[in-house]
Amino acid sequence: MKEITGTILAGKSFDPIRGRVIINDGRIEAVERANTESTDIILPAFVNAHTHLGDSVAKEAAVGKSLEEAVAPPDSLKHQQLAGADQSDLVSAMRRTLQFMEQTGTVSCLDFRESGIPGARALREAAEPLSIDPFIFGSGDSSVLDIADGYGASGANDDDFTKERAACRDRDVLFAIHAGEPDATDIHPALDLEPDLLIHMVHAKQEHLTRVAEQSVPVTVCPRANAVLDVGTPPVRDLLDHTTVALGSDNVMLNPPSMFREMAYTAKQFDVTAREVLQMATSAGAEIVDHDVGVIAPGKRAALTILDGDSNNLVNSADPVQAVVRRATGLDIKRVILN
Repeated sequence: MKEITGTILAGKSFDPIRGRVIINDGRIEAVERANTESTDIILPAFVNAHTHLGDSVAKEAAVGKSLEEAVAPPDSLKHQQLAGADQSDLVSAMRRTLQFMEQTGTVSCLDFRESGIPGARALREAAEPLSIDPFIFGSGDSSVLDIADGYGASGANDDDFTKERAACRDRDVLFAIHAGEPDATDIHPALDLEPDLLIHMVHAKQEHLTRVAEQSVPVTVCPRANAVLDVGTPPVRDLLDHTTVALGSDNVMLNPPSMFREMAYTAKQFDVTAREVLQMATSAGAEIVDHDVGVIAPGKRAALTILDGDSNNLVNSADPVQAVVRRATGLDIKRVILN
C-alpha cells in the first residue's frame, strides 16, 4: 500500500482537494481529505485519443507540406517513409515515442496503425516492455483484427470500408474513421458506416453535428495538427455541445505527442473551460475505449501524474486546474505512476 499526498484533481469534475490518494495493488483504494504540507498536484494520467506512431521514423520530415503531400494515403511522404523503413528501426522509433509519452504522463494512446498485420504487430512489439498501453486501430484487410484492438479507416472518400465495419460489428470491436479533415464531403458517408469514433471533424456543420448527436458518436479533435497542415479549425465548442470530445496529437512526424502542449493550445484557442480540456485529455479518451483510467476515484486503476506545484513554473498558481491545463510542461513532472 502506498500513499500520495498533495492537491488532488479528483473525480470527473477535477475538484481540487487537499489530501491523499491511497493505492493498493495497483488500484486506487481511497481518496481522502487530509492536512498535508505537500505542494504536489496529483492528476490522472493522460489518454492521447489519436496518434500515428508509425511516422516516428520521420519526425519533422513533412514541414511545410500540405495534407495530401504529408500524410494522405497511399503515396504521401509518410507512406513512402513507412514503406522504406526497416522493421527493427520502426519498432525502435515507436518505442522511443512511447517512452516519451510515458515520461510526460500518458498512460494510453489510441493509435491508427498503418501497414496491416505487420504494422499492428510492430506496435505490439514496441509497447511490450513498457507500461503505456496503446489501443491499436489496425488497417488493411479485416484480418488485422486478429492482432489489433479495432479498425481505423483512413476516410470514406479513400475506399469502401463496409466489409471492415461489418467485421468489427461481428467481433464486437471498435470501428473508427477520419472524417471532415480536408473538407466536409466524407462526413455523411463516414456517419453512414455507424462508426464508434470519428477523428478530426474540422469542417463539421450543423447537419453533421445533429447526426453525431443522434448517433451518439464521440469525436477526437487534433487542433494543433490541423493548424500545422493548414486544413482549418475544428468547431470544438459545438462538438462539445453535441457529444463526447477527446483530444489527440495526431502524427508524430508533425508534433510531439505531448498532452501538455495539446491542452495549452486548445484552452487558449477555443471557447472551452480548463476542466473541459482536462477531461478531453483524460477521461474522454479512456471512456471511448473502455480503459479503466482517466479519473482519480476509488476502484480505478492507479494511473497518475504528479506535478511539482512548487516548481519555478507552477509556484504561485492561483488555480491548479488552470495551471495544469494552460501552464504545466513535462519539466514540472515529479513522478508518473502507470501500473
